[in-house]
Formats: sequence, C-alpha cells, structure tokens
Amino acid sequence: MTATTPAQPTATTPRGGVRPRTGRAAVVLAAGHDAASRELLTRPLGDATVVELAVANVRRVVDASRIVVVVSPDDPTVRELLGEDVVFVEQAEPLGTGDAVLAAREAIASVLGPGADDPVLVAYADTPLLRSESLLGLLTRHTLTRADLSLLSAVVDDPDGYGRVVRAEGEITAILESSEVDGTAAEPLTEINVGAYVAAPSLLFGELERMVTGGEHRLTELARRVIGAGKRIASYRIVDVDEVRGINTPDELAQAADIVLKRLFVPTKNTDTKIVFGTGGWRAVIGEGYTLANVRRLCQAIANETIRRGLDGKGVVIGGDRRFLSRESAVAAAEVFAGNNIAVTLLPDDVPTPLVTFAAPYLGAAYGIIVTSSHNPPEWNGMKVFRQDGSLPLDDETDRYQDEANALSVDDVITLDIDVARRAGVVVDRSLTDPYVDAIEEIIDVEAVRGSDLQVVVDPMYGTSQLTLGTILSDMRVRSEFIHATHNPLFGGVAPAPDLQRLSTLVTMIRQGGGRYDLGMATDGDSDRIGIVDETGEYISTNDLLLLLYWYLHEVRGEKGGVVRNLATTHLLDRLAAHFGEESREVKVGFKHVTAGMAEIGAVLGGESSGGLTIRGWILGKDGIFACALVAEMLARTGKRISELRAMLYEITGRLYTLEAGVPATPEMRVEVPRRLEAQPLTHVGPYPVVSVSHLDGTKILLENDNWALLRFSGTEPVLRMFVEADTPEKAAELLEWLQGFVTAGV
Repeated sequence: MTATTPAQPTATTPRGGVRPRTGRAAVVLAAGHDAASRELLTRPLGDATVVELAVANVRRVVDASRIVVVVSPDDPTVRELLGEDVVFVEQAEPLGTGDAVLAAREAIASVLGPGADDPVLVAYADTPLLRSESLLGLLTRHTLTRADLSLLSAVVDDPDGYGRVVRAEGEITAILESSEVDGTAAEPLTEINVGAYVAAPSLLFGELERMVTGGEHRLTELARRVIGAGKRIASYRIVDVDEVRGINTPDELAQAADIVLKRLFVPTKNTDTKIVFGTGGWRAVIGEGYTLANVRRLCQAIANETIRRGLDGKGVVIGGDRRFLSRESAVAAAEVFAGNNIAVTLLPDDVPTPLVTFAAPYLGAAYGIIVTSSHNPPEWNGMKVFRQDGSLPLDDETDRYQDEANALSVDDVITLDIDVARRAGVVVDRSLTDPYVDAIEEIIDVEAVRGSDLQVVVDPMYGTSQLTLGTILSDMRVRSEFIHATHNPLFGGVAPAPDLQRLSTLVTMIRQGGGRYDLGMATDGDSDRIGIVDETGEYISTNDLLLLLYWYLHEVRGEKGGVVRNLATTHLLDRLAAHFGEESREVKVGFKHVTAGMAEIGAVLGGESSGGLTIRGWILGKDGIFACALVAEMLARTGKRISELRAMLYEITGRLYTLEAGVPATPEMRVEVPRRLEAQPLTHVGPYPVVSVSHLDGTKILLENDNWALLRFSGTEPVLRMFVEADTPEKAAELLEWLQGFVTAGV
C-alpha cells in the first residue's frame, strides 16, 4: 500500500453545498474490479466525471484533507481528475471491497491523528447520484443514535440484485444477500442496503481485518457481522430512489446523465449560497434563496468588479421597491458598498425601477441597483443591476457577478454600519424623483396633452408608480383616478403583472364609467411594464400597443429608424416596418437584447409582448411610466381614441391573433422537450406546414403568413412558456392546443 498526502489541507466550503465537518473522515472506493469498471468512473457525467461527482458529494460533508480515495495501481486517471487535496492509497490487488477499505487503514489513522476514533464514512465512486444531504443525514444519524454501524437504505419497487434490510419493531435485525431472499415471504422485502456505511475506525478496520483473514472480502458482509455480534446498527433512509443507482454499464451511465440534467432544473430551496441571474436580474423566494446574506454577497461581488474596473470613484445609486425586505436590502447593499470605500446615493422610500435606470447615467454612477422582483408573486424578491449608461449587463457580465458571489462566504463581505456611513458622507440620502419626472416631460409634448381634456384611471397594482406617474399626469392636466395605490407588499394576493387577468377592476371601472374615461393605464410592481385598457373597457395587448406607438412615432412625430422586438412579440411589427421601408429586428428575450438591437440599427422603438418598451433618446431600459405618458401624448396629438387608432392600423397590417400559456417546468420536461425536438425535426404543427425553425432562444416554429409558435423556458421563473400567433382566433387556439399536447406528451 502507498499513500499520497496533500501538501496543504483545505477547509473551504464547496459552492452550493453543506459546509464540510472536521472530526470525521471518509474512504471512497475507486479501484474498480477491472479495467472496464475503472474506465466508467472517468466518463463524463454532467459537467464533470463520474468519480469527480461522487467525491464532490463527499467533499461537502468531509474535509478534503480527510478523504482517502482507494485507487488501482494500474490507473493514474482518477488521481489526475481529483487533484492533490485528497489522500490516495492503492489496492494492490482487486480482492474485493472489504479489502479495498482495509487498504485505507493507515491513511485514515494518519488524517485523524493518533488515538482518534472519529466516525469514518465509506462510499463508492460509482454512486455519483448520492446527494451530499443523504451522506450528511447518515453521518448525523450515526452520531445521534450512538450506533456501532450505520448504513444507507432505501425502499424500492424492484429490489432484485440488492441486499435486503430486515427489521423487527423498527430495528434492523438482519441483512440478506439478494440470493438469500425467500420470495414466498408474506410481505416482500423492499428495503435495500445501498452500500454506504459509517463506523468508528476501531470497529470498521477491526471487523474487516477479521473478515479478510477469514477469506471474506465483501464489504456488504460487514453489517451482517456487526448484527451477529449483538452490536447496534442504525440507518438513514433515502427517499429519492434515483440516488440508489450505481454506474456499472454504459446504459446506467446514460440513465444517470438524464437524472443529473433533471436535477439542474430543480429549484434550489433553503440555501444561502446560490445566486442565479435570469433575463431580468436575480430573483428568488424570500427566506429561501433571497436572504440578506445573499444580498450582501452579491453586492460584495459587484463592489469587487467596480474596483477592478477602476470605477469605484464614481459611486453607485441604490433603491428598492415596495416588497418585503426591499428597504432593508437597499440599506444592506449600501453598507457593503460603503464598506468598500464606494460612495452610495441611497434613494429614499420606494422607487420605480426606471428611475434607477435613469439615475445611473444621470449621476454618472458606476452602477444602479434596484431591489425588486418586478412582476413576480409577492413571496419573491431580487435585484436588478444597471451599468453606467443605464443598460442591463449582458450574460457574460452577470455570470461573473453570480460566480464570484457564490464563491464568497459571509466572512468575505466588507460592510460599514449605515449610521456611520451617513455621518461620514459615504452614504447620501437623495431623492431623484424631480430630475426623473423633468426628463420625461422634456421628451413628452406636455402642452399638447394639457389641451386634450383627457380623463384616465390608473392602476399601479400596489407598486411604485403613483408618485412619479401621478406627478406627470398632474403636470399634463390629465384628470386621473388611482386604484390599488396603497403600500401593500402582498399586492392584493396576486403577482403584480399588468395583464388582462389581473386588471379586472380597471376594466370594470372603464366599462361602468358611462363613457367618461378615455383610457385605463396600469404599471407592474416595479413600474417598468405597462398595461392599457381602451375607452370601451377592452384590454389592449402590448403587441397592439407597440404597433400603435411605432406608427405614431413614425407618422406623427416623424421619427424614423425601424423597430426591435423580442421573438415572443407580434410579427405585425414586421409588416408595419415593411410598409415604412424599415427594418424590424428580432432578438432574444430579455430587455438587454432589445436595447442592444436598438443601438445596432438605430431603431426608434423597442419592446416586448410582456409589457416593456422604450424609445430612442430615452433610457436603455423598459419604462412603464414613460410609456403611459407617451400613450397620453398619442391620444392628445392624434385626437383619436385607442379603438379608432387600432382599427386604422389593422387596415395597413391586417390582423393576427396571439395567445400564450405557461405550464410548470418540471425537470423531466426540461430534458424531454428539447430532446424530442432534436430527435424528430418538425414538418407540421397539426395540419400546418413548417416553413423553418429558429433556436435563437427556445424553439420558434415559423409557419406560413407570419404565423408562428414558440416554446421557451422562462429565465426568471420555473415555467415553460408557449406563445402562438395566427390568422384567426380559432387557428391560434389550435396551435396552442398542439403545443400543450406536445410538451406534456410522455412527460
């Protein structure tokens, strides 16, 4: 036996896992019984290899310096894959798993220290699907029950090939080999011995030495001997049977790859170590992924980036919306930047996201940061980050933020108490409502609106637009009534998204208003999206609103330059652009892609069907407040109502009908749907021939006459979204039904 010890023990915490514990050690069996089994250990599985994943799970519960990996002397590959922070020993001959564990005896004594009898975990390198939580459960159960030996067990439907656990009154009384199980038993034995153990080294190696001396080399015999000696045996039961799967054949490896892929899409709960940016910033459920600890770690990562780029002298601007913990989070963020010698402009109370987008370039700040989860349900919160020009950072930049934040511990965060920071002038409280409102009114034709005698109903959806939008409407002499304007972090019990389903009160007010209202306006929870109801009480989709505004900007304001839309937005914009002789550019979902596309072609308007839009010359982010003011200007300057303008536009573009739906994105669906789309190229959607398929973002199926269907997994929520657009409402419904059947078939 030879052993290699690490030059420098490490006590770092693996990302996203359970903090390693001292006072315990582990043996991982990676020698294999032949060359084929060893080769399987080095095969790719997910973004690592089989043996790397198996050892990574052990690293999360045992310090790497106390992990002994048993390898074959004939295969250096495992050593190369695992690196030098674990201990390696060789099993001279493949005599069996019991002999392999016994080969680690001296190395375990060395890492534990003289006389130590701390528990030793024994695991297999060909079981990479075992979760670190299960290993921690086994170690904890062993300690709490003071058992002599503890093992992992599981109840499975098909236990053939596994050793069985026999119990009497809850206690383990026997372990049977599969060949010893009598199929005539009154109750079938379905609890299996998974094959991971914990025991003190004195018992573990003492029993194994007696076994091997007697000619028994199987590790599975250990539990039987412990029971036979009258010692106490405990267990931790795995309930996810996928964890039980070992990898002994290429087919089993392929099945494991599917399981690993599915796990990637399972929302992580109860963790303070995982920050993930989606298309609209970082969002998570409050108390699970969204914690003040995570806020501080993310802000430390952004502060580090600010310093590296030499922008720390420009400071940052920080605000928060009306959600739970938003104000506390804004203060926590300010303390982190102040602790890093970066000046902070802290916006008071609650502010709209577009105001922060505006504030970054207005102040020349390195970053603008807003605590918000936009239109997500009330139990969510998050953060959006804007660059110096007010644009959202692209994926490579947000990847850097999240990767660095996830690598930081709370001890790596530098903070300065908010009161001290304020007294020192590092944090300055300042309102930017007036500059933001003034900037909007410089672009909007306020005088034209003042003479129009408009009367509107506004629904801020308990969000942040009341002060700013109310001020603008008042300055334009628009008579306005606000509903749902109080501070309510529960948002009336619904997600604050300005769609038809959630604007029923606004629709009812318009319809019952006896014709006195010209318009209904709504903004989402952080005010960067718009919803419109016309004078008849009909909800106007953002697709139609974008069409109206593009026409208005081009024909009435005389602004040229084309339009940018995301791939889930109406192709009627393409028809209108063609009518104007301009370009309509399609981009990925995410407003950062919209504004980037606008810059590339000099577009006058950019928008998305979910309610976000901006125009050339305004901020590089979506703004529901500005959009409401622009709609008021459009009605005032044209002298027409929404319904009249829409009918006129349909004469130019024709009519297309859109529908959308969403279903919970299960891990199975995230694996199976893309696989089926790749395995069998689509030629028809129902009876309709496919013209082409785009994989720009999700899968978009293009049909004849600007009809299309889109499947896309959301970047902000665990949802699979489906969008269709067709010539008739009936055809749109037919396409959507086909999509729904496709995504749920066999899943």
